[in-house]
Amino acid sequence: MGVPVRTAGFMGVDNLSEKAAKMRESLHKSQSITDNMVSILGSFDHRLSALESAMRPTQIRTHAIRRAHENIDRTLKAADVILDRFDLSREAEAKILRGPHEDLESYLEAIEQLRSNIVFFTNNKSFKSSDGVISHASNLLSKAISKLEQEFKQLLSAYSKSVEPDRLYECLPNSLRPSSGSPDSSGKNPSNSHTGHITAENAVFTPLILIPPRVLPLLHDLAQHMVQAGHIQQCLTIYRDTRSPVLEETLQKLGVEKLSKDDVQKMQWEVLELKIGTWIHFMRIAVKLLFSAERRVCDQMFEGIESLKDQCFAEVTAGSVAMLLSFGDAIAKSKRSPEKLFVLLDMYEIMRELHSEIESLFVGKACKDIRESALGLTKRLAQTAQETFGDFEEAVEKDATKTAVSDGTVHPLTSYVINYVKFLFDYQSTLKQLFQEFENGEDSNSQLASVTMRIMQALQINLEGKSKQYKDLALTNLFLMNNIHYMVRSVRRSEAKDLLGDDWVQRHRRVVQQHANQYKRIAWQKILQCLSIQGLTSSGGGSSVGGDGGNSSGASRALVKDRLKIFNVQFEELHQRQSQWTVPDTELRESLRLAVAEVLLPAYRSFIKRFGALVENGKNPHKYIRYTAEDLDRMLGEFFEGKTSNDARR
Repeated sequence: MGVPVRTAGFMGVDNLSEKAAKMRESLHKSQSITDNMVSILGSFDHRLSALESAMRPTQIRTHAIRRAHENIDRTLKAADVILDRFDLSREAEAKILRGPHEDLESYLEAIEQLRSNIVFFTNNKSFKSSDGVISHASNLLSKAISKLEQEFKQLLSAYSKSVEPDRLYECLPNSLRPSSGSPDSSGKNPSNSHTGHITAENAVFTPLILIPPRVLPLLHDLAQHMVQAGHIQQCLTIYRDTRSPVLEETLQKLGVEKLSKDDVQKMQWEVLELKIGTWIHFMRIAVKLLFSAERRVCDQMFEGIESLKDQCFAEVTAGSVAMLLSFGDAIAKSKRSPEKLFVLLDMYEIMRELHSEIESLFVGKACKDIRESALGLTKRLAQTAQETFGDFEEAVEKDATKTAVSDGTVHPLTSYVINYVKFLFDYQSTLKQLFQEFENGEDSNSQLASVTMRIMQALQINLEGKSKQYKDLALTNLFLMNNIHYMVRSVRRSEAKDLLGDDWVQRHRRVVQQHANQYKRIAWQKILQCLSIQGLTSSGGGSSVGGDGGNSSGASRALVKDRLKIFNVQFEELHQRQSQWTVPDTELRESLRLAVAEVLLPAYRSFIKRFGALVENGKNPHKYIRYTAEDLDRMLGEFFEGKTSNDARR
């Protein structure tokens, strides 16, 4: 069993040996093949090196030829570009020689082509004719820009026409349009003008078109090319010299005049007042329509050319603004007078109304002088108005007019001052604004109240002085009663009451009553003494009535007759004189008559009842008892009617 096993083991080893031998043999063969391959490859490498050496000159020649071809292609392309540039130059030159008038857009394109060519040849100086081409193109461009300036001027002039007044009025809101074609309605009355300001602040104005919108883009392109060519000053000059006279002519057609201080000083007040009213209207039209439209033209024409926008607008409008403001300055610097206060306030008010619009239109450094001129006028008007206010207060107190009011009625000064104060209250907001211009820490409401009280006090002082002109103290008091009552009544019926307060009203009503009482005492005291029983008794007996139960106990018939005779004379004198006096207020007149009747009639009835029998029983009783109490009452009804002396006698 063991022998077979060993045999199997040897057989396995033999197999392995055979395999190893075969592997060695294969390796030897592979090595031999490898060596042969290396030898063959080395032979190829030698041959390739020889071949490469042989082909190198050919490769060099081929590369040179290829580079030459590339250079030729580049040169041909460069030549094409240059030839294209020459073609463009010829086309541009032809268009420029034809001028801009036929086809402006093509002309502007030609200028752009010239500029592009100049840049191209400047950047390609290697081209031997570059300098000549640049020089020719530059000369042509200069001529083109010169023609462009002419076209800009012609086109701008063709569409720059003055605006007729009617067309301006059509752009106004209905509330501000003059009914008869002339804007003078706002200047006839201070309150009318003031109302116009309030209406205008919220009114809608129709924008004015000065140059057709289709033309503006062309003008913009022309201006842009001029600026790009460095012709900024020429562009500015053409625009200013063309547009400025047109604006001024428009204002002149409207009625604006350039007036000096001397011109204003020579004018009659009625004429001047009318001119101020129209000036207010003109200012509104100029700023809200004319200057606003011109600003839009500038902004669109010089869009993207910021250096020109404000400068052109400033130079074009400078003359027109100066023309308008010169009148305002002349008024502000002219001699002050009370009647000018309201027109000064109107002028100040329009400048305040237009202030924000002026600031937004006249922007930038170029417009600084115009803005300052407008603001300066506003401040001068405020200053003059405030000084006029002060002058008025002083003038009221010192008014020395000898205007006689022989009937004791309301003095013209009183009605003038009260109307003046009423107008002041129409300008409350303006006055408050004016007080703020000169702030002194005081509330504007209290300032207005303080000024109004001072004016009323000044009037009262002046009236007291005027009352001393009367020789009759009764008329003095009637005069003061009438005038102070007029003041009180006017205040109660106006906004002044809210400012002056109830205390002022009540205090002055008491003053009115005091003067009424003084009148009654002075005018009627003497005649009432005639109806007194004092001094009627006599120590003698022949002329008296005995104690028979009558009311004339101990009275002297002669004294009673005497008293009645004096009473008749005095009453007739009072009737004749005081029926010529005037108490214009119906309620006050009736009140005063009633106050006299309440004292006089009971006293007269009592006297006649007590002593009338002494006279009636004697001769000619009607000679002494001329009037019944009813007659006296009827005649009292004729007092204070302001009758003429002839009427009073009848």
